[in-house]
Amino acid sequence: MATETIRQAEEACDALGEALARAGVRLPSLGVDPCAYAAVDPIPLIELGRVRPDVALALAAAVDRGVHQGGGR
Repeated sequence: MATETIRQAEEACDALGEALARAGVRLPSLGVDPCAYAAVDPIPLIELGRVRPDVALALAAAVDRGVHQGGGR
């Protein structure tokens, strides 16, 4: 169960990184929270990390493009 949960978190993290790359955004600290690997019954979180202001603006613009194109949920 824990292994499957971690695998799903890693896949989600990879999918987010790939989608961001297609939008021209790279989050250098993107990854699964390391605490998830030590937990017996993990509820893993995806660490987005810290970014420069220009990267934050690029991320905001990419999100806005998706929302305006009907990609919002």
